[in-house]
Amino acid sequence: MPSALHPPGDALHVVLLDIDGTLIDSNDAHARAWVGALAEHGYVVTFEQVRPLIGMGGDKLLPTLVGLDAKSGEARRIAETRAELFARELPSLRPTRGARDLLVLLTDEGLELVIATSAQEDEVEALLRQAGVADLIDAKASADDAENSKPDPDIVQAGLRKSGRYAAHSIMIGDTPYDIEAAGRARVPALALRCGGWWSDDDFRGAIGIFDDPADLCKNFATSPLNVHA
Repeated sequence: MPSALHPPGDALHVVLLDIDGTLIDSNDAHARAWVGALAEHGYVVTFEQVRPLIGMGGDKLLPTLVGLDAKSGEARRIAETRAELFARELPSLRPTRGARDLLVLLTDEGLELVIATSAQEDEVEALLRQAGVADLIDAKASADDAENSKPDPDIVQAGLRKSGRYAAHSIMIGDTPYDIEAAGRARVPALALRCGGWWSDDDFRGAIGIFDDPADLCKNFATSPLNVHA
């Protein structure tokens, strides 16, 4: 059994960040887009079936929900419809509380900020702009950089490659159990945020810390694993 992960302390150099639910309040919108896209293609699923799966990529979600091969033409068509439906909602979405303040604080601490998300590459920049943090990001790893989405570790490992850092020099911040599991499988300690909704603290038991949202993490920064001077 792998040993427990611990904060890197003053060896911390890079913070890996999820986007959806972490920096922008978009998880419900993603669930609605999947429900609508599947319905347009003849598959009836409920919001309650889809919502717990948000945080995975389509390569996991579609096989789980409707048994479709994620590489099939039908799956690609559904994914395209989902992207169109989500794009309609994106302008109305808001950053999570304190998202920009947290990233400014991390930047001021000299930490590199790298996105590690299951979102598609062509969606990432729009999400970051809507969250008001695009100018603070040093590098990005998306679904296009990984063979398998979260909770597989591929995207977290891709983020590390983009940063040129080792797992021992990093922390992941995410809002779903899939973020925490993916980070753990990449040997990266992770902080969980409750602002993604839906999950209980027990679902985040692999995290080294749990906070309400970025604002709560800012408020408690001095005693958090992100404070390299503690």
